[in-house]
Amino acid sequence: MRVWLTMALAFVAASQHASAQPPVPPVASEAEKQELAQAVSEASTSGYDIIRALETHLRKYPVTPLRPEILGLLAKASVDTSDNARILRYGEPVLRVTPNDVVLLDALSRALLTVGGKDQAARALDYAKRFEDYVVRLPIPQGYDPVKNQEDHDRALARALLYQARAKNILGDYDEARRKAALAYIAYPDEPSAREWSEALEHQAKHAEAIQRRADAFTIADPRATSEDRAADRKKLGELFRVLHGGSEAGLGEEILAAYDRTAETMAKRRAQLRDMDPNLGVTDPGRFTLSVLGGGKLNLATLRGKVLIFDFWATWCVPCRAQHPLYEEVKKRFNGRDDLVFLAVNTDEDRDLVKPFMESQQWTGDVYYDIGLLRLLSVTSIPTTVILDKAGRIVSRMNGFAGETFVGQLTTRIQAALAATESTGAN
Repeated sequence: MRVWLTMALAFVAASQHASAQPPVPPVASEAEKQELAQAVSEASTSGYDIIRALETHLRKYPVTPLRPEILGLLAKASVDTSDNARILRYGEPVLRVTPNDVVLLDALSRALLTVGGKDQAARALDYAKRFEDYVVRLPIPQGYDPVKNQEDHDRALARALLYQARAKNILGDYDEARRKAALAYIAYPDEPSAREWSEALEHQAKHAEAIQRRADAFTIADPRATSEDRAADRKKLGELFRVLHGGSEAGLGEEILAAYDRTAETMAKRRAQLRDMDPNLGVTDPGRFTLSVLGGGKLNLATLRGKVLIFDFWATWCVPCRAQHPLYEEVKKRFNGRDDLVFLAVNTDEDRDLVKPFMESQQWTGDVYYDIGLLRLLSVTSIPTTVILDKAGRIVSRMNGFAGETFVGQLTTRIQAALAATESTGAN
């Protein structure tokens, strides 16, 4: 929500700056821009308030030169508040100006299908195809958090295909609806795509296959599926089964068990593929994480069990990290020669290609490791951050931000405490 609020203030500020340049008509008056800036600021981070403020402004200034920018902000705020009527009102005009706005393509497809009707389905189909084209062409970011990047891509592709399947079902093209739903399920197996697949098959009177797909929807491990979704799937599953079996549900339990095994195998294969990208997938113990090493190779932290670990989370863009680096080096010298203590510099840059040139330019030496989910597991929300694990792998200290003059003394004291505690308890 803060993103579009920042955008709102930014475009008002830009408009004010532009007014100081040679006039390019039409230009909003200084009074209007100041009034809009104040209204946006008072709306704070509430999507509902920002909509109210912007709509009030448009009523007062119906021919404002700022109208295109205001409509863009209204469209984004409407998405943020899940207001389908406003998504349609503001989103379509904005897309005519910025046709590749993927957020609006996604939201408009969903909103139109929610409203219902064949005309809306036809429009949703067009937006969903454009959404799919955009996702397919967009490269999947490499490096930082590869599993999340892949998951985000696959979910987006599945949504685009699912919207098309729903539109095709509404429009009566059931074979194409079946095909699109199947592709959505392949892209990202979940309850909605299995359900839509089943509905297309039911329309084609392929009841046995429709039962299998509805059973998949009922049993698949999908954390986004609600209890209402599951109840609806169970009800429909029973109806389909009774139609095919003379009004009886005898044997339905076996069908559900088969679906459970089938979907469990599907999800296990997907997890295995993701684990090839991220060896830490599903790992909840930081002491068992694997870190990538700058220059190649991996470090399994389990091999350091029995040592105190000091994690220095840093980034190339972090100015305080540069000031803190020599302070770390000073602390390391204080513990030189100890083999039960390891300092780990963990870089958090999304673009890893920046790291090696940065190290060379700063003349930093020593091993550097890349974060692969450890940042999220340890709930690190600011850079720099220092986290200390004792010899048993437990978090015993955290230092958020740059401490300046007190950093060396604070970190030294905390390391000494971690070493003393583990020695006194005999931890290995």
